[in-house]
Amino acid sequence: MPNLTQLRLAAREIFDETLTALDAGAAMRRWVRLDGSQLSICNATIDIENRKIYSVAIGKAAFTMAQALEEILGDSFNEGLMSGPPLSGSRETTEAKLSHWRSCEGGHPLPNQLSLLAASESFDLLRRANEERALIIFLISGGGSAMLEWPIDVDITLADLQTANKALVNSGASINEINAVRRAFSAVKAGRLAARAPDCDQITLIVSDVPEGDERNVASGPTLTPLEDVPSALEVIDGYGLRACLPATILRAIEAGSAAPESASTLFRRHFVLLDNGSALEAAAAAASSRGFTTEIAADITDQPIEEGCRQLVSRLNTLRAQARSNRSSDTNTVCLISGGEFACPVRGDGLGGRNMETALRLATDQSLSNCAPFVALCAGTDGIDGNSPAAGAIIDSTTSERTGTIGLDPRAFLERSDAYSFFAALGDAISTGATGTNVRDIRILLSIFE
Repeated sequence: MPNLTQLRLAAREIFDETLTALDAGAAMRRWVRLDGSQLSICNATIDIENRKIYSVAIGKAAFTMAQALEEILGDSFNEGLMSGPPLSGSRETTEAKLSHWRSCEGGHPLPNQLSLLAASESFDLLRRANEERALIIFLISGGGSAMLEWPIDVDITLADLQTANKALVNSGASINEINAVRRAFSAVKAGRLAARAPDCDQITLIVSDVPEGDERNVASGPTLTPLEDVPSALEVIDGYGLRACLPATILRAIEAGSAAPESASTLFRRHFVLLDNGSALEAAAAAASSRGFTTEIAADITDQPIEEGCRQLVSRLNTLRAQARSNRSSDTNTVCLISGGEFACPVRGDGLGGRNMETALRLATDQSLSNCAPFVALCAGTDGIDGNSPAAGAIIDSTTSERTGTIGLDPRAFLERSDAYSFFAALGDAISTGATGTNVRDIRILLSIFE
């Protein structure tokens, strides 16, 4: 029977193996092939003979995707513009790896001056590509919404963009609702970036941080127009009481309205999802099963309000334990419950942390989890970042509550000020990975031993 230390180690190993399986560069090399002049991407093939190829890469996986694309295309690749998080290693090393790319370190979670620069430079590149009727390959991943941005109205300032985005992120609205508003004041979202090259064939490759089938929301859809059933921006604003939080310039632009562009149906237009949250759940389940654990993916516990999501996790873990105990179909006495998505987690205070660490903190204080002792829960973002903290998430176990009391921490106080990171930093249970170069939403790994 594994002890608690071994259970914690297993949870971390499952998480690390999951991140390895989510390598965006490896996914590019798996699905993109060049054979002579035939470029094959997933189930599509296009002839690139005598054609120039340009690319725009934005988001948290921008560097790894861009590097892989350049390796795959070799001399067939002409030029790209990349906007992503700060690059690891020296600038000289990075530029050597991306010799055909111009790069910007666009802001996240809020756009910055370099986000605007990235947009401006991408406009120049797309204008040139359009004149040459080139092939454009867009590499899109989560986080790109802030990393490349341009206002739809000249009166909207960078400060206005930052204020609006902060209000939306902290509102507790779903990503679908947030993007409905973001698109309404952006000159790049809702397919408007791709619309700047109407005479070009275009391919969009996506590392998705949104629910399955909702890939038009990744980075707020700079190359894909939204579906017709998206919520109204004004309905979202009024539903969450955001009018007082948004700058007047933003509200005026939203009220004025601007239709998303129509795609050119006569040209090659395809998009493909290379990785998504399902990829993470499957990788984690495989890692858990390989250790002999009775494993279940809770595919329905995804984007609930955080309080409800935590209740469902505890209930499902108890059910899984009971089923495994009664079945006794294997030699294992350990169960593993895996779920993903992004719980809705409104920000209430000015502390450090995000939804993953708040999930872990809520689970640590849930008295009904005592029925699952000994247990371990690891909650983390696959991008290596949880909210405004430097950590990816946190790990808890059946001793967390006791250790909390020993050092005099009050979990409720940390929850009230949205300061879960400080709580777990004090316990030594924050999980730090650094930027992972991918982004497919969150993963929650719950392990429990039963007699």
